[in-house]
Amino acid sequence: MKRRDFMKTGAAVAAGTLFSACNDSDRQAIDYSKVKEKKEAKLSSVNINKTKKVTLKLATSWPAHFPIMGTGVEEFVEHVHIASAGSIEIKLYPKNTLIPALAVFDAASSGEIDIFHSGPYYWKGKNSAFALFSGMPFGMTAEEINAWMHYGGGYELWRKLYKKQNLYPFLGGNTNIQMGGWFRKEINSLSDLKGLKMRVPGLGGEVFSTLGVNPILLPAGEIYAALERGVIDATEWVGPALDLKMGFYKVAPYYYSGWHEPGSILELTFNHQSWMKLSSEHKMIIEMASSQMNSKMLYNFQAQNAMTMKKLEALGVGFRSFPDDVIRAAKEGMQEVVTVQSGLNSDFKEVYQSAADFLSASKSYCDVSLKKFLNTR
Repeated sequence: MKRRDFMKTGAAVAAGTLFSACNDSDRQAIDYSKVKEKKEAKLSSVNINKTKKVTLKLATSWPAHFPIMGTGVEEFVEHVHIASAGSIEIKLYPKNTLIPALAVFDAASSGEIDIFHSGPYYWKGKNSAFALFSGMPFGMTAEEINAWMHYGGGYELWRKLYKKQNLYPFLGGNTNIQMGGWFRKEINSLSDLKGLKMRVPGLGGEVFSTLGVNPILLPAGEIYAALERGVIDATEWVGPALDLKMGFYKVAPYYYSGWHEPGSILELTFNHQSWMKLSSEHKMIIEMASSQMNSKMLYNFQAQNAMTMKKLEALGVGFRSFPDDVIRAAKEGMQEVVTVQSGLNSDFKEVYQSAADFLSASKSYCDVSLKKFLNTR
């Protein structure tokens, strides 16, 4: 057989196979439509856009129009309203307009509001395991923690534990890797951290505590003044884009790379009863809109942080990395925190084990893929 004839024959076989596959697909579609017809009556009962309006109260831990986090929630509210043809109205209350910034968890749990937007690490005082859902020092990146949530059991654990608080959570954004913080003085060795007062929440704060730092929890609006007046010696916040807007560089010129929050999630969390009362249609609209918000916040943080680096350099900001002895001590401190918290709280132990197992598998793959690429590009 001539090569040209062989190629024609091969193409014909491939086309026939493709045509056959399409026919199979068509048959599946026809079969599916029959199933769909049987469900029409049931589905029509939940299409209530024109007959029922739902009003929900959403309080956040961020000021009105706060970049990325605040504006991301505002866009979410708008998208839900449009997608539901106006049948879902979410009344948005920025921090302190209805509920204090760090009281939104309790307000949603009690039913005072229907939804809140904040960060799980703020609630570690209620259950230390909650902090793990935001991520952990030396832990998962944004991509990894999203994968764990959706396909590694993270969502199931999160919702199981939050249900005990009468809550139902969704991923509501991700800051990507956060910077290690702004310091009033340069850190040249582990001893320079001893006795420092630093605004740092969550497990990162506990690890810094093992290094001799006194961790302090402050809402966004109070951080700059505390740093300026010397009430605190250092603060971490998020990353270049939001940190520049906070003006920290004016009073704390040393800016460090981070390891305490490699991929911190934000949460969009419902009162459990408020969620269960929604129709299937409204639930799906909110689920899709929250998924979009989760992705877009992550992309926005990456884009804005990258573009802000040059501005900080022009302002004379000194970018630093923590000394090796700090990193070694921090890794040891993390294991100490895990051991103590696992002994005190079975929830923490269960969630940490799930996250650690997923991280171990992901690291093995990343070491031969992403890490190699980043080292070569």
